[in-house]
Amino acid sequence: MKEKNKLIFDHAIRTADMLVEMFGSLCEVAVHDFSDLQHSLIYIAGNVTSREVGSPITDLVLKELRKDHSEIKDIPSYQTNSKDGNIMKSTTVFLRDGNDNIIGALCTNFDISLLMQVNGKIEEFVGFNKDKQPSETFFTSVHDVIHDMTHQVLSQFNKAPSDMSMEEKIDVVGELDERGTFLIKGATEYVAQALGVSKFTVYNYLNKVRATNEYLTNNLE
Repeated sequence: MKEKNKLIFDHAIRTADMLVEMFGSLCEVAVHDFSDLQHSLIYIAGNVTSREVGSPITDLVLKELRKDHSEIKDIPSYQTNSKDGNIMKSTTVFLRDGNDNIIGALCTNFDISLLMQVNGKIEEFVGFNKDKQPSETFFTSVHDVIHDMTHQVLSQFNKAPSDMSMEEKIDVVGELDERGTFLIKGATEYVAQALGVSKFTVYNYLNKVRATNEYLTNNLE
């Protein structure tokens, strides 16, 4: 290490200690001095790669050093693997002297293997059955339930109820019946108002729908 760069590496070493102190035992921060690439590792805080001081530079950094220093950029959040097969999230920050020449690197490696296992379990828990997705909405009043169910069915026709034929209105009542709308007290009156008919007309529609469904059921058995 050149004496004029000592302060830069001292700052890097202090940063390494602070990062490991903050992120814990799954974190490793290495400080490299490029004046000796064969033994570039001059300090390591934490240890997830089983390296020691005096270890060589990595192949990734060597590839970067072949570029002109003005073209070399820091490398954030890339995946690496330890010799033990653990997956790590890594970052390389290049250290530069007063002339903007690259003299070393501050490299952070965080072992995320356990976090990935936990994440897999979390995704499994919060995942849904994609084969069949029921729909459920939560309301604070019965009126909102009736309103929402009626609106959902009417919106499928893309026209105002006043422009709907009798057959279409019967279809609306039929689908609302399938959804259980008429199990709610007051639903008949609301649907009648939405369709622009009397509640007795809704009853007639409902009777037609149920009679048709019963006929179909009996003849398909």
